[in-house]
Amino acid sequence: MEILVKKFSELTIDELYELLRLRSEVFVVEQNCVYQDIDNKDQLALHILGISEQRLVAYTRCFPPGIYFEQAAIGRVLVADSARGSGLGHSIMEASLAAIKKRFNTTTVKLSAQTYLKEFYTAHGFTEIGEEYLEDGIPHIAMLLKA
Repeated sequence: MEILVKKFSELTIDELYELLRLRSEVFVVEQNCVYQDIDNKDQLALHILGISEQRLVAYTRCFPPGIYFEQAAIGRVLVADSARGSGLGHSIMEASLAAIKKRFNTTTVKLSAQTYLKEFYTAHGFTEIGEEYLEDGIPHIAMLLKA
């Protein structure tokens, strides 16, 4: 998988379309969750794209400290259904953490994890903070990485 790290202004129209399509496919259609994905935060994010065979198969968006949380943040973590089980989720997370360290000069990262993915994020050094909560009708837990 090839990793691209881009600011919003660096995304091509095709890349933007593809990432919005894949986010909608996973978070709206697959998870049957009606929510406002296009939230005016993409312009502030660093977009991490995982490309395989010329198509987007993994993605995250990352924020510097103070935009989404007090700490740097990772969100919209996804792997296309057709590519799951191949380790690409771990690859995109590693690339995201490396990009945060390089671009934002921090290794402290917070995210809002769907609770069924706690073990996935724990494998990357994140620990649970606070109580479980509902976000868009889906159980979540805040998780923090302090490295």
